[in-house]
Amino acid sequence: MMKTEERIRNIVFDLGGVLIDIDPERCVHRFEELGVKEAAKFMAAEDFKVIFQRFERGDIDANEFRSFIRSKNEVLKDVSDEDIDYAWNGMLIGIPRYKLDLLLELRSHYVVFLLSNTNSIHWQWALDNPFQYRGFRAEDFFEQEYLSFRLRTCKPEITIFERVLENANIEPHETLFIDDRPENTKAAETLGIKTYTPKANEDWSFLFDNE
Repeated sequence: MMKTEERIRNIVFDLGGVLIDIDPERCVHRFEELGVKEAAKFMAAEDFKVIFQRFERGDIDANEFRSFIRSKNEVLKDVSDEDIDYAWNGMLIGIPRYKLDLLLELRSHYVVFLLSNTNSIHWQWALDNPFQYRGFRAEDFFEQEYLSFRLRTCKPEITIFERVLENANIEPHETLFIDDRPENTKAAETLGIKTYTPKANEDWSFLFDNE
């Protein structure tokens, strides 16, 4: 375990980029397969960014998100929900087995939580795919999952960290938060939470070599 002045009792993991490997280009390619021209440009547009943020915050639901996608792409007006979800989930590659095994092992030593900026479509994919592992389910890997679309707030807003600390009844100085976005870890640090920010594709399991 990484050295700190205080004993770490709780670990809070981010999902995408820390546990789940991500490749946004796969999402672009899948929308192109559905007939969307310049899918990368569409997904980089300001109105898409706004609707995506609202989706992750829980301001809109999956049906409203899909309706927006269809409204911006005439070619998708008759495409099924399943096909849109398949394209949208394209960016999610999966969770390597060694990370899943490590999560299960860590539960013997720490209270393990998940804190993710995510949306209902991506979360359902995670429940149905990587967390269906060796007979386990998502609730077997975490004491509690804290998801932005349920909490109606997103990292790096301080509110989301305060709500996790209060709801989980944990002390910040006894908590390690692992997130790949510096703005998120910096926000957590203002509350006294210990943090680690892995680089892209970094194997951060060395943090727990002594477990």
